[in-house]
Amino acid sequence: MSKVLIVAGDSRGPADRLLEAIAQSDPVTEVNICGVSELYSGVIALSGALVCPLTLDLPFDLVFPGQYVFRFCANVAAARDRVGQELLFPVGDGNFWLPVVLTAKGPLYAEAIAAESDKLSGELSYRQPLHLSDVWRQQLYELAYRLLDLLNAPPATYLMQFGFVGDRIFFDRLWPFPGAPAIASVGVQVPDLFVCHWYCLTNKPIYDIQITS
Repeated sequence: MSKVLIVAGDSRGPADRLLEAIAQSDPVTEVNICGVSELYSGVIALSGALVCPLTLDLPFDLVFPGQYVFRFCANVAAARDRVGQELLFPVGDGNFWLPVVLTAKGPLYAEAIAAESDKLSGELSYRQPLHLSDVWRQQLYELAYRLLDLLNAPPATYLMQFGFVGDRIFFDRLWPFPGAPAIASVGVQVPDLFVCHWYCLTNKPIYDIQITS
């Protein structure tokens, strides 16, 4: 792949991390980052570029791998209804994420990520790993596998947002890219979630995911 366009969301952090991951893996690839407003304005030339969105706020006619999954993820209410009705899992608001690295050969499940709020500043940060019981892991893996299979999702790194109710997990929403919580994997997980995303998009093999610290 010689040309890549990363479409950034409100935060440039994930886009910069994906840019670094691509540069390390494929240093001759030309990578550009743009905002959603630039897409809507038509000033960005998309011809011949692999479009890598890191936001759900996209033009409806933008063509890129997995665009139908992005539409599912963007309508949170409809996504929750479908998970509740078809997969029979409870739904609600959660502050935890299960990263699923969906390769061409199947899913790899990374360690979960938790959100933390600084008591003084109120700023949100993320940490990995979040240690979970085997019971919760089994539920998460089952839900993630069934959901991605239901969507016929293409290879990518997904973040399934979830919470806990009693001894069960519940579904919040699905992110079809490594968003802000994925930054917690940088320097902690090898390969980190941004490298994993790029490998999935370009069909490079990923044999294992490990926590290094």
